[in-house]
Amino acid sequence: MATVAVYNIEGKEVDKLELNDSVFGVEINEHLVHQAVVAQMAGKRQGTQSAKTRSEVRGGGRKPWRQKGTGHARQGSIRAPQWTGGGVVFAPKPRDYSKKLNKKEKAGAMKSVLTSKVNEEKFIVLDELKLDGIKTKKFVEVLNNLEVAKALVITKDNDQNVVMSARNIPDVKTALTNTINVYDILKYDTVVITKDAVAAIEEVYA
Repeated sequence: MATVAVYNIEGKEVDKLELNDSVFGVEINEHLVHQAVVAQMAGKRQGTQSAKTRSEVRGGGRKPWRQKGTGHARQGSIRAPQWTGGGVVFAPKPRDYSKKLNKKEKAGAMKSVLTSKVNEEKFIVLDELKLDGIKTKKFVEVLNNLEVAKALVITKDNDQNVVMSARNIPDVKTALTNTINVYDILKYDTVVITKDAVAAIEEVYA
């Protein structure tokens, strides 16, 4: 089992924690990670883009001039795609971009990115993350103590003092154990996670 140091909010090592190899020590599957990111980004697309084809543009029912003898190229409608105000060739239409991943694929991708963070030593465990009030300055101090800049902070409980304190810090995002996703873990350089959140993740994915 991989063993990581456990720090307090002053940045001092206070304990050691053994991570479950079935979650934090798996073989990294880059293909699954790629699929998970593509599915997540595709799911965010509204899919409401729409333009009219030549059959939907108003007008153009009459042939603009006769077929032969005018010197012009033959034309059948003033709403053909080559005309100003004409329809769009292969016009985009509202569609659902979402892609489906089964549960095992989602779990495999999540385990792979968590393992990669542990391997890169970008996985920092805190004994607890408690703040007296909503203080951004205090939260910045905690990050500085841990020598972290761009971070995803994962907690088990929805502590509003932590969430609100981190909200205005650039390159920092807070998440609960049931809202983490593959894209965010990859996006942020370091994962800062509380000890109880590690246990909650192991309970779900082990």
